[in-house]
Amino acid sequence: MTPERGKLSLVATPIGNLGDITRRAEEVLAAADVVAAEDTRRAGKLLAALNLKKRMVSCHAFNERASVAGIVQMILNDGLSVAYVSDAGTPSLSDPGFLLVREARAAGIEPEVIPGVSALTFAITASGLPVDQFSFLGFPPRKKGARQRLLETVRTEERTAFFYESPQRIARFLAEIAEFVERNAEVAVVREATKMHEEILRGTAAEIAESTATKKWRGEIVVGVKPTRG
Repeated sequence: MTPERGKLSLVATPIGNLGDITRRAEEVLAAADVVAAEDTRRAGKLLAALNLKKRMVSCHAFNERASVAGIVQMILNDGLSVAYVSDAGTPSLSDPGFLLVREARAAGIEPEVIPGVSALTFAITASGLPVDQFSFLGFPPRKKGARQRLLETVRTEERTAFFYESPQRIARFLAEIAEFVERNAEVAVVREATKMHEEILRGTAAEIAESTATKKWRGEIVVGVKPTRG
């Protein structure tokens, strides 16, 4: 007898403070037969904090195509309920998840989305910048010429642009915002959102670039940029 079809849930998880787990996310994780995770070690710590023991499978950027096919088969052929979690925050938002959603839908599976916190939505709220219109541009290109071209397009926009950036490259990126967007552009830097060392810096591009030039950056960083001219 063919088993009943299972289901796929994409579950947003806390980005730092475990108190941000939603009741619905906890219920879905508790009910899942399998937890597919970008990082099974991090997911294991979350599950342990929730007193849950689950079968886990790995699904990250380097094995995504093969693991997605296996997850789809678990749902269709084995009738299993699979919950997918990324490292932290919301799947597909600069994390794996897009391919899983696309292949699941192609197989006739409509994913259930369990919303929650993300570093981006936290920064949008915390930045103090106008966000009636905004764009999210992910991580800036690594090559200077490509970053320059991207920032020059931001300069001509009327909406606020948000980026993710790494601690290793943030000082350079802030200096380039002042150079290629404008010195007086409004900037907000949100670091380690919801965590013990949460930090929010606001000011002009030049002010922030100069005041943090020797700062030793750590953690996850979101940058908001609003040019003063469109």
